[in-house]
Amino acid sequence: MVSSRYMEDTAPEQPPARSWWPWQRWPRTTLVLEIVFIGLVGAWLGLLVGGRMTTSIGPLEARLTIEVSPTGGSVLSLPPLGELSLKTHDGPFRLHADVTQINEADAREIFNDPQSLHGLPAQVSADLESAVRQLIWRAAASAVLGAVLLGIPVFRRRYRRALLAGAVALVAITSGGAAAAATWNPQAINEPRYTGLLASAPSVVGDAGDIVTDFKKYEKQLAKIVTNISRLYDVTSTLPAFAPSSSTIRVLFVSDLHINPGSWDVIRSMTKQFDVDFIVDTGDISDHGTEAENAYVQPIGTLGVPYVYVRGNHDSLVTEGAIRKQPNAIVLDDQVHEVLGLRLAGIGDPRFTPDKDTRGQAAPTSVKVTGERLASLIRRQPAEAPVDIAMMHDPEGAAETDGTVPVALAGHYHRRFQQLLPFETLLFAQGSTGASGLRGLEGEKPTPAEASVLYFDRTTHDLQAWDDITLGGLGLTSVSIQRHLRSSITATDKTNLPSPATWSPSPTTSSTLSPSDTLSPSLSDTSSPAG
Repeated sequence: MVSSRYMEDTAPEQPPARSWWPWQRWPRTTLVLEIVFIGLVGAWLGLLVGGRMTTSIGPLEARLTIEVSPTGGSVLSLPPLGELSLKTHDGPFRLHADVTQINEADAREIFNDPQSLHGLPAQVSADLESAVRQLIWRAAASAVLGAVLLGIPVFRRRYRRALLAGAVALVAITSGGAAAAATWNPQAINEPRYTGLLASAPSVVGDAGDIVTDFKKYEKQLAKIVTNISRLYDVTSTLPAFAPSSSTIRVLFVSDLHINPGSWDVIRSMTKQFDVDFIVDTGDISDHGTEAENAYVQPIGTLGVPYVYVRGNHDSLVTEGAIRKQPNAIVLDDQVHEVLGLRLAGIGDPRFTPDKDTRGQAAPTSVKVTGERLASLIRRQPAEAPVDIAMMHDPEGAAETDGTVPVALAGHYHRRFQQLLPFETLLFAQGSTGASGLRGLEGEKPTPAEASVLYFDRTTHDLQAWDDITLGGLGLTSVSIQRHLRSSITATDKTNLPSPATWSPSPTTSSTLSPSDTLSPSLSDTSSPAG
């Protein structure tokens, strides 16, 4: 009897089952396909990393990129205007050029000498040709290197196979470049495709073919355009500009807070952000002037800078007394005080009308008489210590200081304007920093909160510039900052003082501000309801 173990050992060997999968039937073919696949993928990854460069083409700084594309062609991108597409060649690669900026030095040379445009086409052509050659070599090297680096871990450090993958990448890049060269169409410039804002280019500059065949005419036109641009460039580059220095005295000008509790956060923020040296307030910090409202003024003592104040027609002597108690407060009432070298003269409003609408009416005689009293105080100061700033709540009273002081500050009408008075005093009326308080809700739309930062020269005490700051009223988040130069208000701006009716807005009209809006010095704007 034959044992089963003997039968197993002597049983004929069965042939292995045949597989229909090619990589099991043809391992060499599988290896070749794998090498080709890794070579192509590695070449693509290499192009993504190294197939780009930034270079100068004439006066332009451009970023050139070679991309894998079955349709080929060339694309010139001019952000934010759009793109110009040219069918210069068929695939598998596309040349993409992004203009990123203008070289200032080259542009300045063209602006200064438009005749240099004659050599610009040759320069652009030479720069572009050189850049494209460099880009092709760079792209080819990146593609080969990408394939080799990808092949090393895939083939488990079998370097010969990795090098073969690099060779595949080189063949792919070379053959693709040859295909592009074979299908190169130099006439593609005659049939450009515009997208974005450049879609209007043909109607503006004419047919591209005409530009090519009659370039001299366009060169002359371009020279004229550049010449005109250079004039504009020179004008804008030499416009008077103002940059506050460390020696500049920065003064925050506020008015008409009307017990708006949010005003203190705004004032504290502006004091910090603009590095303010001290604050001036032309009154109506209160609403009814009652003792119960005195708690509202306590944040003055926490601002960390001097706070110069004159009484408004909604402020009582009780209100003024509460402000005097703040350690950093300076209350001016027919007095002159020096702060950081600047001499300020101020006087309180003669009225106390907390529940009366006075902004739509002509100021009573007492306001003008009080303004004359302030002017007399300024005139009595010694010549070696003149007053730099006059402060009074009502612009009609402040206007009486014309000719005695360089700058007069006021508020009252809840709208901002500046006016050069006949005797060279700049009358500066501020809007309501408190957005008219609760009165701001009486109009159809929220009233903006307004303040200004004034920049004075520490040596001469001259007002050099100011920033008008406007914040959207209740429920709005808009902010506007507009820079003004003192030199921009000249003798041509002299006018007779407008009627108070043009200063005070209508009770039913107001304006809201978007982030791009700014208030004009025009006296016909409206901004807040009367109250």
